[in-house]
Amino acid sequence: MIVRVLYHDHCFDGAGSAAFITRFLKDKCYPKAEFVYTGLAHRADQLFEDGLFDGDANVIVDFKYATHPNVTWWFDHHQSAFLSPEDAEHFRRDTSGRKLLDPSFRSCTKFIATVVKDRFGFEAADLEELVTWADIVDGALYESAKAAVEMNAPAMKLTLVIEGTSGSEMVQKIIRLMQQRKLEEIIADPEIEAEYERLHKTHLRNIDIIHRAGSCDRGVIYFDLADYGIEGYNKFIPYYLFPDSAYTVSVSTSSFRTKVSVGSNPWVREPLRHNLATICERYGGGGHPKVGAISFPIGAVGEARRAAAEIREELKS
Repeated sequence: MIVRVLYHDHCFDGAGSAAFITRFLKDKCYPKAEFVYTGLAHRADQLFEDGLFDGDANVIVDFKYATHPNVTWWFDHHQSAFLSPEDAEHFRRDTSGRKLLDPSFRSCTKFIATVVKDRFGFEAADLEELVTWADIVDGALYESAKAAVEMNAPAMKLTLVIEGTSGSEMVQKIIRLMQQRKLEEIIADPEIEAEYERLHKTHLRNIDIIHRAGSCDRGVIYFDLADYGIEGYNKFIPYYLFPDSAYTVSVSTSSFRTKVSVGSNPWVREPLRHNLATICERYGGGGHPKVGAISFPIGAVGEARRAAAEIREELKS
């Protein structure tokens, strides 16, 4: 039997969700199954390609809802969980009890751990560290921007590797290790440690580039990385560089999309008055109330910049 787990790729919470759901399903549902993994990314075109759901059981975690009849399990915690009203209605009509959503959770890993304990009596005490850190990372519960950017904890070093490594092979290695090993043991793996060292040099360079490219006007940071070839960066760098800010808006490009990222400062002194997921949904994106993103087609830099400019003005108001 094959169980395919589709997870939010290049995301600590996505990896943690994939690891935790695997432990649960191995213990309670499919003890003899082979588990295979597919990373999913938010794009401007089709999210769910034909042939993705080829397992005997198919699981989606920390990602949008799919109406495909072969989807067996689904767990998500995003406000923007559905691609369309029709998808939301499809979810509401589901009676399997295996497709679950709760945006009140900071992390999908914690959501899964809570649900499977309450409904199925499954606990994994050895994964408590993973669950705790998924909540910290996805909920931005760091004590300061300095701590988030300097990344001294093993979980934060793993976050850099998961977010920054190319392809999905390294992330899937980490998912398999997360099921049995402590985070400090995982980052000590020679291959993973070497990737961290490489990416940390890039991280330091990104801090310098964002410092030079960024500006802050009326509490809103803006920077455009489209011409720098930077696909991803530590999302707390802007608040480390501009600590008096409330929001950040940025434009970047990758091999499969042009992206507008919108975030809020976890350490802001003033109450936040904008729901960023709702703003991003107007442009076809989504996320959480405090962080969101919009995916545009490859090369649509002008369109992304126009959207970013409009969002900047809205957040300044």
